[in-house]
Amino acid sequence: MGKLNPKAVEAIVRSALSQCLSEIYIESNSSAKTLFSSREAEIVKQEIIKVGKKLWMREYVDGNGGNISYRLSRNYVLCTPTMCSKADLTSADISLVDLDNNRIMGSRNHTSEILLHLEIYKAVPKARAVIHCHPPHATAYAITGLVPPGEIIPEQEVFIGPVATAPYETPGTKSFAETVLPFIRSHNTVLLENHGIVCWADSVTHAEWCVEVLDTYCRTLILAAQLGKPIRRIPPDKIAGLLAIKQRLGLPDARLNIQEQDGVPSDTVTKEEHPILAQKRAPKQRRGESFERLVTNITNEVIRFASPRKK
Repeated sequence: MGKLNPKAVEAIVRSALSQCLSEIYIESNSSAKTLFSSREAEIVKQEIIKVGKKLWMREYVDGNGGNISYRLSRNYVLCTPTMCSKADLTSADISLVDLDNNRIMGSRNHTSEILLHLEIYKAVPKARAVIHCHPPHATAYAITGLVPPGEIIPEQEVFIGPVATAPYETPGTKSFAETVLPFIRSHNTVLLENHGIVCWADSVTHAEWCVEVLDTYCRTLILAAQLGKPIRRIPPDKIAGLLAIKQRLGLPDARLNIQEQDGVPSDTVTKEEHPILAQKRAPKQRRGESFERLVTNITNEVIRFASPRKK
């Protein structure tokens, strides 16, 4: 048996891998298309549209402000477009992006602030929906550097808890997205300095509830301050009861000191529930270093296998 030409073997391996990976990528895109047009996705799109109208009607967004997303599967997120009033959203406006901020499906450019949402999804496996908006009373605190005092209203304690404030960065940038990382595991709602707020929850509707609870709380504090009387706090021994309720609901709170587990929770998707959602992310040829390393390793193994054995 003649000696193999390493370059010829490498060319064959490269061609075969290119074809295989291309087929996997095509299959992945096909699955994404099926997912994007699935009944599950359509239900979420309608929920996003409904919540967008609520945000606009409550004056939590203006112009084209604010953005909404939902983590549809391990790798894919539905999100609202750029330059679109949340009052005017339609199903056709919503895009499907991956966790690397690549638009996979949808005809409209998605919001640049999706980077903020993606950082939250990566850091908090329980997060299924994220809303960023500019409710005026909560934003009033965000632009003054003040933090709303706690232990005053039960709903705030249970559904939001202590409020964190992330430092200002230019919206739509990676730096802006990363400002929430120190806070987002132990808070479901964060003030964004000189900007607005961001909330996460297990559904788009519940994330919008967080917006309502915080803005109403801030508004109530502002009104109470005008009465000229000291604000009465909930007795400390009663706060423990509210935290117990919060813990039963599975809501985050820095006072509970509960650490999130790494990885996507098992209840996100299962093959039994939705085979498409459970598919792993397809490798992409443009991951140059990994692809070249794979070509080299397989080429070396082929040559080693075909080389004559010494007796």
